[in-house]
Amino acid sequence: MRAPDFWSGGSGGLAPILLSPVSVLYAAATARRMARAGWQAPVPVICCGNATAGGAGKTTVALDIGRRLSNRGIGTHFLLRGYGGRIKQATRVDPANHDSTAVGDEALLLAAERPTWVAANRAAGAQAAVAGGAQAIVMDDGLQNPTLEKDLSLLVIDGSYGFGNGRIIPAGPLREPVAAAASRCRAAVLIGPDETGALAQLPPGMPVLRARLRPGPEAELLAGQPVFAFCGIANPRKFFATLQEAGVFLAGKQSYADHYPFDEGDLRDLLAEAESLRATPVTTRKDFVRIPPAFRNRVTVVTVRLEWEEPAAIEGLLDPLAASVPMPA
Repeated sequence: MRAPDFWSGGSGGLAPILLSPVSVLYAAATARRMARAGWQAPVPVICCGNATAGGAGKTTVALDIGRRLSNRGIGTHFLLRGYGGRIKQATRVDPANHDSTAVGDEALLLAAERPTWVAANRAAGAQAAVAGGAQAIVMDDGLQNPTLEKDLSLLVIDGSYGFGNGRIIPAGPLREPVAAAASRCRAAVLIGPDETGALAQLPPGMPVLRARLRPGPEAELLAGQPVFAFCGIANPRKFFATLQEAGVFLAGKQSYADHYPFDEGDLRDLLAEAESLRATPVTTRKDFVRIPPAFRNRVTVVTVRLEWEEPAAIEGLLDPLAASVPMPA
């Protein structure tokens, strides 16, 4: 879906006011659901979640944490719902046999690096991961899912979007009040500068880990060249800004709804536009897995990585969890 314009911070109008009664019911239902106890896994469970619907950088944070745990010799598995995919039962993602229509786009990104499981029921997914040898589980999303207990939860915040207009779905983008989400998290992770004053809405004294997105090595090869950028992510502005930060000349751009299912007609139109601009067509890794395979060799992927302001801070949060994992003699 594409988020309504009135979800953004500062957006007014009648819609948020008229939808507020529904938001009250939505928030109450979430609170009742979160009051339930979940399954306690025998391995550490780390949740990279957020308070809003849509992307905040959770997958990027999950990938970073997965690498850090794996660098310590810990067998780390990823777990997520698999948004946009048809598979609901606990299933290990196989990139050779699964596509984004089966498991969702984020699952394919995660599975390219570590064993990854999709499951509508996170407890069932965690049980399958443990049976599959997981020594630690990193969840991409799931902060509002009570079926699995978390040992460490992080509240990921997109600095350019924050908490939108501060209202609950459907009047705004919040899945629950910020205070409720923050109360279950050990720390917040702010990606990029705080452009909306989101940090002021966090509980006093809540630790904030700051990070920013850096373009991958592909951007260096494109520096100074014209590109036509397209994407279907929650915050397209973030991708376009990352390209410009890398010195790429943005000759044109096109954005779609988050998780947009590109078809052959879309790609023909996009490639024709890029050709008319004499520009290289580029997109994100997340979008690339949703492009029809026949067109992938004509599109360049620009990756991003997470750069922590203080890497020792995230390592410090992981230390006690890593210490609890039995290591082979």
